[in-house]
Amino acid sequence: MPLIHVAAAVLVDRRGRILIAQRPAGKHLAGFWEFPGGKVEPGESRTAALARELKEELGLAIERPRPLLRLRHAYPHGEVLLDVWVARRYRGEPRGLDGQALRWCSLRELREAELLPADQPIVAALRLPERLRRAVSPFYEILTCEELYDAGRVQHRAPAKRLVGSLCRRSSEALRSAAAADFLVMSEPLQDDELMALCAGLDQPVFARGIAIERAWALGATGVNSIAESA
Repeated sequence: MPLIHVAAAVLVDRRGRILIAQRPAGKHLAGFWEFPGGKVEPGESRTAALARELKEELGLAIERPRPLLRLRHAYPHGEVLLDVWVARRYRGEPRGLDGQALRWCSLRELREAELLPADQPIVAALRLPERLRRAVSPFYEILTCEELYDAGRVQHRAPAKRLVGSLCRRSSEALRSAAAADFLVMSEPLQDDELMALCAGLDQPVFARGIAIERAWALGATGVNSIAESA
């Protein structure tokens, strides 16, 4: 099937609400809601595509979006690769320039919206903070690679309401844990090129260690691991 590369944004306003857009009549899957964005053109960077699409669709100029996750979803007509970014800084007021309805939602309302199937995993990833400061929260828990695997078999996962992260020392451990974990947490710093390659090769959010958060975002990480060593 053809692969359609899409850059999408989670736009967050000052009240913490998130913007979604409804696909207008005449489009495939009309009536469903989605995170705004569009196709990445050949030779175009992901961030350039995101900025262009939001300018064309909503009349917004975004500033310093941060990576959230990459994910793939297979529709009958083809496979979609979604590059998802969080944008809290932007200029202008969003307008539906393509005739699409817009809606601001709380995270709870977002979970109840009729989102596109490809967009639904994004809602779960939004429960993760930019900085991990503890190993267990009501929204997630972080296990070691050994706890995720027992004699080569994936253990039972935590309840679906809580995301499961894997604490990894090396990128090879992160790649091995990707099949079982909802997100990856590095316990040791990686070289810039190694972190960039890891983030580009995984669908799950990655949290870097020992690096400034702005640098982590520039290399493709969702956030940083700030959990104290003794925690």
